[in-house]
Amino acid sequence: MKKYYEAAKIMFKTQLVYRFDVITGVVFSVFKIFLATVLWGAVFEKKGIVSGFTFHTMLTYYLITSFISQLDQSAAVGWQVSSDIRNGRFSKYMIRPIGIFRYFASQSAGSTAFLLFFNIFAAGVWIFLFQIDFTIISDLNLILAACIMIILGLLFMVQLHYFIGILAFKILDVTALMMMKENIVQFLTGALIPLALLPRAWVHAMTYFPFYYISYLPTMLLLGRNSGECVSGIMILVLWNIAFGIINTFTYKHLKSIYDGVGI
Repeated sequence: MKKYYEAAKIMFKTQLVYRFDVITGVVFSVFKIFLATVLWGAVFEKKGIVSGFTFHTMLTYYLITSFISQLDQSAAVGWQVSSDIRNGRFSKYMIRPIGIFRYFASQSAGSTAFLLFFNIFAAGVWIFLFQIDFTIISDLNLILAACIMIILGLLFMVQLHYFIGILAFKILDVTALMMMKENIVQFLTGALIPLALLPRAWVHAMTYFPFYYISYLPTMLLLGRNSGECVSGIMILVLWNIAFGIINTFTYKHLKSIYDGVGI
């Protein structure tokens, strides 16, 4: 366990070195909230409430989803794994006495831990800058459920990116998959628009998949909505994490035999 803690700690310190990347991510999230302010400001000039959202509730929604999105640093796992496989460097993980997935998950956790504190400060700046009437529920049970869901969602995203990364054993260049995934996940998690604005049948279909619970449902819980879905949401995320854990184990064992890396 200590070796994974050390991997997380090293990645935490790495974020201090590459501060420009962190600042760039925060700037983009601020720009996203700015666009939401402009867009929804025009919409709410004509309507006071849209799908149960007021103007400030909508901005709070985008603030929370941006915060959660910034915590998800798992895309780096997919890029790193695929790059190491493609360039023959993945051998170094195969000969070490570590669990490869746990190693990359620890690295992702280190990045997330750093950004957690940084984004809390940034969120305060966003609230002041955009004059958001920021209010979330005071129900500790729902807050706890939302936090558990966020953690499980982050773990699932690590599993998803690890899966895409190890597909490089077979298809070598996973750039197209990573780019497609990015756009699709942004939509399915509700990071682009609240899923409540979509047709009810679409939203119902999304509840069977993990993306609904990664960002959208935790945000809605913190806004005091959809409280009846918190238990089922946690259970669904647990099941999807277990399923992808099995899929990743099988895929790695099946595909590593065709790997021809340095020292193998």
